[in-house]
Amino acid sequence: MIKDIDLTLMPQEAFEENTIIKKASSKCTIPLKSVKGMKILRKSIDARRSVVKINLRVRLFVEEEVKNTWEPVVFPDVSSSPSAIVVGMGPAGLFAALTLIENGIRPIVLERGKDVHDRKRDCAILCTKGELNTESNYVYGEGGAGAYSDGKLYTRSQKRGDVGKVLSLLVQHGADESILYETHPHIGTDKLPMVIENIRSTIINKGGEVHFNTKVVSLLKNDNNVYGVKCENGEEYLGPVILATGHSAKDVYRFLKDENILLEAKDTAVGVRLEHPQALIDQIQYHNPNGRGKYLPPATYSFVTQVDGRGVYSFCMCPGGSVVPTATEYGSLSVNGMSSSSRSGSKANSAMVVQIRKEDVPDKGIFSVLDWVEEIERNSFRDRFQAPAQRMADFVDNRFSSTLPKSTYAPGLVSCNLYSVLPPIVSSSLKDGFLAFSNMTKGKFLTNEAVMIASETRTSSPVRILRDEEYKSLPGLYPAGEGAGYAGGIVSAAIDGTEVAKSVVKTL
Repeated sequence: MIKDIDLTLMPQEAFEENTIIKKASSKCTIPLKSVKGMKILRKSIDARRSVVKINLRVRLFVEEEVKNTWEPVVFPDVSSSPSAIVVGMGPAGLFAALTLIENGIRPIVLERGKDVHDRKRDCAILCTKGELNTESNYVYGEGGAGAYSDGKLYTRSQKRGDVGKVLSLLVQHGADESILYETHPHIGTDKLPMVIENIRSTIINKGGEVHFNTKVVSLLKNDNNVYGVKCENGEEYLGPVILATGHSAKDVYRFLKDENILLEAKDTAVGVRLEHPQALIDQIQYHNPNGRGKYLPPATYSFVTQVDGRGVYSFCMCPGGSVVPTATEYGSLSVNGMSSSSRSGSKANSAMVVQIRKEDVPDKGIFSVLDWVEEIERNSFRDRFQAPAQRMADFVDNRFSSTLPKSTYAPGLVSCNLYSVLPPIVSSSLKDGFLAFSNMTKGKFLTNEAVMIASETRTSSPVRILRDEEYKSLPGLYPAGEGAGYAGGIVSAAIDGTEVAKSVVKTL
């Protein structure tokens, strides 16, 4: 017999599996000795009051073998099957490749950067020496930008595709089962590379191809049909093309324009990385001056407000994490956050961004928003990729920070009045947003213990590649994921890559 039970427990009760089983069996009056095991189906933290509770839904296996809550996908061998090209190995590209294999199509995956372990070394050199590899960094390479941004899997894209299957495939390739039931699941920067490598192994072992250091520079077309791609090394690959290059590959947008592919400017959001002591965030979120204690995880937060009809909000919050440079070229700087699976660091960081509509920037055509964002990145650049920074309360008071708090940003911080770095529409909105967030937390969130690090500019694509209801821009060309302007975040991009690949399967 299988029995599903809802429980509300104290944190210390929910900490041990045996205690959860005892509480669940007692609630449904099943003898404990009859329970052969348990699976958690859903878990969330209720921290709205001073007494924090854990809400659980668990499945008890009574007098029967414990079974997984997910079904593995059986991938066929596609060595002799028709081929499709996948450009990019971020979540959209990886899940597009898996979907092609599942449906009997052979993926040829082309990635401009290095494999996930080699790019880790390049990221370390960037942080310690200020030396940038423009094709292998925190953005370009196997796994895409998501590989080094905590592996957060929360999404609002429930109606766009099968979120459960995306999460199950990640578990099948080595992610912890907790991502199936946590309210805000994450894998962790330390564990995600292994999952990505396992996906690569599936692609290759089932007959697909993976090519690193292979930058696509143009499309192969015939009578307005795309039949393949040409790479910087002169190699050509033939087949329908799934373009999943991510939203930082600005050179792709420019060669698409030259190829007369329809593009349009798109709204985005820009701001800063805001870094607090994790202990302070724990105190605020758990309503306890002693912080989270032994049984609760590092606290997260999510803030949103409106300033003159414009959204100001936190994004990509990394508890116990660090801030990293996500530059892809010399002379410009953007930053992002990441954290390991344990989230055990002493600092919490989050993007704090302002909604930017395409009407807010000078109209220069397709690349209006992109050009505007690039200007902010150039304003943010300092020697060896140090970042301009200012204490949070000093920023609100428009006061120069004579000192800066210790930060996780390895290249280093340079004290700066951020009003000289950020456009007025961003800086003024952030100031008012911070005052609103301070009111929400009884004045605790707005503090000079927190530091603002400029600039967070790559929240979403500033350009959209137009496509029809069958996901095509032209016959044979299928833009996918964040770079196409139709997704945001790992799961959303994976879903989009999956759906685009299904369209390719129908065509083939």
